Amino acid sequence: MSAIKPKHQRLVLLAIALVALIGAALLAAWALRNQASYFYVPSEIAADPPAPDRAVRLGGMVEQGSLQTEADGVTIAFFVGDGEARVPVRFQGIVPSLFKEGSGVVAEGKLAADGTFIADNLLAKHDEKYVPRELREMSEHQAQQVVAETQ
Repeated sequence: MSAIKPKHQRLVLLAIALVALIGAALLAAWALRNQASYFYVPSEIAADPPAPDRAVRLGGMVEQGSLQTEADGVTIAFFVGDGEARVPVRFQGIVPSLFKEGSGVVAEGKLAADGTFIADNLLAKHDEKYVPRELREMSEHQAQQVVAETQ
């Protein structure tokens, strides 16, 4: 005579599968916890700065007149503001072609102990009037046709 009935065997297998699934989800969440990058605007960083070792994203507008290229030619310093606060940013590397003063930017990196945001990556944002180079010479009707054909 069998010690466990088939009905109970299925329930035990279901419970084991459920525990394994929950364990896998918790393991994945634990592994990805340091990969999460939180988004801040300058006023949030001024009010409650993130820990210096935490990877975050800083979004705002590059302030007019704040962009400076350092002597090495590859490091830039500028201020990102949101109308309420401003954060100094340093970036070393190739700057995106759309990056300029007065435009939106998202900087990925970490906040240094002195309050300067050290960016590892810059993402320049274009305005709502952006038109790809290929569509500039077309009329609005022609451009809409091209867009419709590509969808």
